[in-house]
Amino acid sequence: MKLKICGMRNNIEEVAELQPDYLGFIFWKPSRRFFQGDIPGLPKTIGKIGVFVDATVNEIIQQAKIHDLNFLQLHGSESPAFCEKLNEQLQIQNLSAEIIKVFSILDSFDFTQLNAYEKSVDYFLFDTKGKLPGGNGYQFNWETLKGYPSKKPYFLSGGIGLEEVEELLIFLQKEESKLCHAIDVNSKFELSPGLKDIGKLKEFKNRLYETNL
Repeated sequence: MKLKICGMRNNIEEVAELQPDYLGFIFWKPSRRFFQGDIPGLPKTIGKIGVFVDATVNEIIQQAKIHDLNFLQLHGSESPAFCEKLNEQLQIQNLSAEIIKVFSILDSFDFTQLNAYEKSVDYFLFDTKGKLPGGNGYQFNWETLKGYPSKKPYFLSGGIGLEEVEELLIFLQKEESKLCHAIDVNSKFELSPGLKDIGKLKEFKNRLYETNL
């Protein structure tokens, strides 16, 4: 099981010392965790994920080049056609970044809408439906994922904190978790938006990995 820490902005290098698998950087200006500046040098074992909300293909490509992003997370209403166009531009620009398409869930979800994205994205990410496109701080009903029909790996996100570890460990033993590629955490591990609580992150990783290495 892999770990993604999203909403990075302030203590990036300190968080990187915990050796998560992915760090997420939000390139959406209304976010309180909007990232500006340069991403410091990171170990090659840490994938850099750029998070975008209804940005243009050119804007995404530009940030992918500037920051040498490994993954592009689409957190808005991006259509299958948009994802196909983005894929085409990645190939034209000789960029190897993979695409993660986000879908928001509360109590139910129509998984048939994933079908049109199967050929143009590499991963899905399931987050909690809320007022904002992420970082809302509460989880959706994971029972919904019993209906997951795809063979594509997915990221599990939405209000995951230390209080959810036991529930998470139970979930990870279930059949519906077999394609869960990574756990995505953010707001419940912050001292303030973009400033991560190292102690809490370390405890979470230890508790998660001692059972799921």
